[in-house]
Parts: sequence; structure tokens; C-alpha cells
Amino acid sequence: MSAAEERRKVLEEKKAKLAEMKRARDERMAAANQPQKTPSRGPTPLGGRKQEVDDLVTSLLGDKPVGGSRPPSSLSGTASTSRIPQGVSRPSVLPSLRNSVSVGTGESGEQATRSSQSEFSEQDGRYTPAQDIEMVDAQTELYEVNTKPTYITYSRGIQTQPLDDYPSDTEADPDRRDRQSGRETEDELRKRLEAEFELEREKLEKEIRAEEEAKRLDEQKVVELSEAEKANLLSAPEFARFLEDSGKVMQRALNDAYDYTKDYTIGFGEIDDAEDAQRIRLVCDFYHERWTSNRSITAVDWSSKFPELSAAAYNKNPKAVNDPDGLVAVWNLHLADRPEFLFHSQSDVLSLTFSPFHPNLICGGTYAGQILLWDTRAKQLPVAKTPLAAGGHTYPVYSMKVVGTQNAHHIMTSGTDGTVCSWLPEVMAQPQESLELIHQGHHKTNEIAVTCMDFPDNETSTFFVGTEEGGVYQANRYDRAGAKAGLNHRDSYRGHTGPVTSLDFHPLHGAVDFSDLFLTTSVDWTVKLWRAKAGNKASGGVTMMNSGPSTIAPLYSFEESSDYVFDAKWHPKHPAVFGTVDGTGKFDLWNLNNDVEAPTSTVAVGPGKAINKLAWDRKDGKKVALGSSDGHLYVYDVGEAAVPRDTEWADMQKTVQTIMQTSALTSQPLQGRDGRS
Repeated sequence: MSAAEERRKVLEEKKAKLAEMKRARDERMAAANQPQKTPSRGPTPLGGRKQEVDDLVTSLLGDKPVGGSRPPSSLSGTASTSRIPQGVSRPSVLPSLRNSVSVGTGESGEQATRSSQSEFSEQDGRYTPAQDIEMVDAQTELYEVNTKPTYITYSRGIQTQPLDDYPSDTEADPDRRDRQSGRETEDELRKRLEAEFELEREKLEKEIRAEEEAKRLDEQKVVELSEAEKANLLSAPEFARFLEDSGKVMQRALNDAYDYTKDYTIGFGEIDDAEDAQRIRLVCDFYHERWTSNRSITAVDWSSKFPELSAAAYNKNPKAVNDPDGLVAVWNLHLADRPEFLFHSQSDVLSLTFSPFHPNLICGGTYAGQILLWDTRAKQLPVAKTPLAAGGHTYPVYSMKVVGTQNAHHIMTSGTDGTVCSWLPEVMAQPQESLELIHQGHHKTNEIAVTCMDFPDNETSTFFVGTEEGGVYQANRYDRAGAKAGLNHRDSYRGHTGPVTSLDFHPLHGAVDFSDLFLTTSVDWTVKLWRAKAGNKASGGVTMMNSGPSTIAPLYSFEESSDYVFDAKWHPKHPAVFGTVDGTGKFDLWNLNNDVEAPTSTVAVGPGKAINKLAWDRKDGKKVALGSSDGHLYVYDVGEAAVPRDTEWADMQKTVQTIMQTSALTSQPLQGRDGRS
């Protein structure tokens, strides 16, 4: 048994002893406060029995004994036999009763008395038998009554008494007698015991406090571990997990950018509300020296469940040959120094999306053609991946999207091999559908290299793709409404002179449906606004009319950029707002209701570093994530510029009608102020 356990055991024994002493004290105090009861009388002594006999004789005779004195204390051991004949008068009976009275002890005497009382009745001054009763002999013990008078004589010795015979003060006062004799009184004994109990109790309490203090000091005592114990502790997986989680919590708390010392009583002068509403400010710059340096961001997306989480995909680091080629980092707005989650891949990750139906799942497409599935509840490696076989992709996968409903959804992917595949998250061994896109009008080959893909809102069959040669095409997953599955080679959207880098459809929200509008970007330095070929809207989506081959021109061409335009995205809440990024590291915020020739705001995000991707947060669209070619992920707050007014949808409808009318009159797409077509 250790020293701490022994001290604990002794402490428990002392506490029990203290509780027993307190209980005993309470019992003594309760007994002292109760009133004293008169002790019950014991067995009647001989003198008492004589008194009872005298009282019985007096009640029978009706007068007191002669001389008024008590019967002598001597007992007669003689026995007599008395018989009362029938017809004897009362005077003849009384002398015999005076001289000898049958008195018995216990049940014998009481029975004899009852017999004498019930055997006779008084009539005409005489006692006569109440009834013919058979006389029996009774033998009892008798007291002899002394009938001689007692003479009292005077004597000085009798009338006077020596002084020593009188009770002294000590006899009259028992407590004083006890004090003089050296014995304690009851009060003194009680006080002494209480004082001793208090001393013992205080001693025990001091010992208990000392033991508790020693126990507390032992618990707080720093134990020095050996080097081997330190190594075992640091290498334990539980300790590493605890350190990782605790560090994240502390860094989230320390990263809070709220100004706790802000004084609201100080005026800040006049502020232009319109200018402040259009101001864009930097919120976070996510970068990790160990993992994201010397890498480029190839895809960005936001979580649909947790608005503070954003994910970025990275290509390989040529200076770290031992590190994984591909990375996916999940960043938290409240944790700026390191990623919340970090996932690995054996190949560069080129496309990325959060699953809108499973917040823990992240899908990624790689340069090798594999589709990977990571889970935030698992480790860094993917929980599922597609095989490198001819049934799936064998070329880089640049675009993917999750379409469908909660109970029936698929992961749609497209690669530069011209193949579009449909995958179930639960079954990644082979695609559920595989559609090869072929165009008969290509010069050297029928295949088209898909660089980007998107589905209109509420549409799961019809989709659009952008290609390396600069064309945009519409395709169907299934045969329906007179259209066959595959690429619609009769219609082509021509306007770009270089590879299409992104394609994005207008989100379906608000009072007016603009889901047939989409934006494209290209390396030809332009952003173009398109409208899907008019016609039927089957199942809420866009389908093409059965018409002859045609070339569709864009509605408008935004030519503000002076470098490659890598991405453009519609705002998820504002109908007229979209953002673009280019190779100069510039972010442009456009509002078509205000101006169609120039962006509303422009921010130089990374001077000299290209911005490859952008993504709006899915909650309210007030934040935008921008992925840079140097591995930085910038998050900007666009403020009130992303908050639409009630009239924005009607204004956007007027703007689109004006653009369409002007484009129809000129038969050429409208151009920006730079004049490039």
C-alpha cells in the first residue's frame, strides 16, 4: 500500500472517530435536557405490608386500634381455625375479629377477605348468613394485635439530641458534600467531558486539514518523467490526437478578430455609405509553409453545412519529392494558421466539390483520371476511389458536380478524354453511366477534350461543356424529347478563340428565372454571357429544339481583363452580380444593373501571381474564396454589395432584354469598352 493510500485510510478512520464523538455528545446533551423521572417503587418492605394490614383491619372494624398505635412489628407464626356458625349475632363476632383477623398474602388473603365479605349480610342489626354456605376451615398467618396501652415517659436524654446527630450542611447539600470529599459533581463532570471532547475534536480537525492539504500538494506535485516515458507518451496516438484537437481549439479562440477594446463613444467622422458598401476587405489568407508552399491551387469550394469551412485542391510540389503529389486542405475561418483537415492523393487534384447531401464527404478528380472520396471523420487517405481502368477516366478530370436529390444523387465528372461519367458515392468500383462525347465536325478526330462542365439548376439530364478548341456544346445523358444521348453536334456556341477555362449557369432563385443564362471564360482574355438556345424547358431544365445546325453567338463580351481569365461565378443571392479572376492576380466584381462595361469593384489580390479559381460561400454570398497560383487561399468580404434589393430581379430582366435587343440588331455580340471581339 502506498503512502498516499495509508494517509487516506488513517484520515477516514479519524473522520469516523470524530463522527462517533459528535454522536455521543449529542446523546449526552439530549439526556441532560430531559426531565428526571421518579423511580418506580420497589417491592413493599415488611413495614409497608404491616401498614396495609392495619388499613385493612380499620376498614373492616370501622374504628382505629386501641391506643391509636400501630400493631407491633412481630409476626405470629401460629395458625388458627375459625368457623362462624349460622345465626351468630354481630356482637359475638366482633371480639373474635378484633383479636384474630385472617390476613393472607397474595391470592390466599384476597380470597379469604372476599369470602368473609360475601358470606354474611346485615339484616335488623344482625349478621345472618346470606345463604346456606358450607363452612370450611381456613388456616392463615395472623398478626397479633397488641391491646395493651403504650406509656410515654419524659427523659432529658430523649428530648434532647447531641449536636452531632443533627444533619450538617454537607448532608443537606449533596453537591457541597461531594466537593468537600474531593468528588466531582455532575455539572463539573459534564463540563470536563465537553472540554475534553472539544480538544479532541479540534485536534482531529487539524489532522484532517493537514492530511487534505498534503493530498492536494501530492496531486499538484510535478512528476518528472524519464526520457523513455517521454518518448512513449509523445509517440502514443491518443496523445497526438489530443494535442491536435486541443491546439485547434486554442487557435480558434486566439484567431478571433473581434476588437475587445473598441470604444463606441468615439465618433469616426463622416463616412460615405455608398463607398463603404462597395468596399471589399480581406478576411483571411490561408497558407501553410510546410504543405502549401510551391504548390498552386487548382480548385476551390465551400461547405454547404458549415459556412466557415472552405476547401482548396493543390497540385504537386516539385521541390518535395517525398510529399504526396496532390493535397486537399480544408480551412476554417476561425483557424488561420493551419488547415482544419488535410487529405492526401497520389496524383494532382484538379477538381473538387463538397457533397451537398453528405457534409462530411469531399469529392476530388485527379490528373491521373481517378475520382477520390475523402471523409472528414477518417484519416488523411481517401475512403473510396475509382480504379484506373478503361471503364472510367484515363485522362485528367478538370470538372465535377453532384446532381440529384438527397435519396438519388450522382457525382458527374468530365475529362479531357471526352468522357462524362456518373458515379454513386456508395459504389466507386465502376461508373453507373459512361458517355463518350463525339463531334463529327472536328478536323482530325471526332473526340472533344472537355475542360469544364455545368448543369442548369433543377436539371439532371441536360448539361453543357466547354472544350479546348474554344467551343461550348450542349449534351444529354439520356434519350428524351426527340434528342439522343450524347453531344448535340447540330448546335455550337462559338465566341472564344482559345480554350474555355470555366462555365457557370445562373442560379435559380428569386422572382425571375434566369437559369438559361451562363458565363464562360477563356485564355483569350474575355468573359462572355450566353443564353442557352430557346425552346422547351423540360423538367425545369434546358433542352434544345430540333432544328438544323447553327452557330450561337454570345449575348455580351466583357473585355476588361488584360490577361487570361481563369474563372467566373454568378453570385448565389444577387441576380446581377458575378465575379471574375485573371492571370494578373486581379479580382473583378461586376453588377450588370449598375454597369455592363466596367466592374463595380476591382481588387489586386496577388500582384504578379495569377488567381486560378473563385467560389462564393453558399450561406449568404458575402464572402468569396480566391485560389492563387502560389498556394495562398484568400477570403474576401464583399459587404453590402452582395445584398440585393427587392427591385434587383426586375432590373436584371430589363438589362437582359436590352442586351438581347441590341445584340439582335447588330447580329454581333456586344463588346466591352476595349473593343476587342
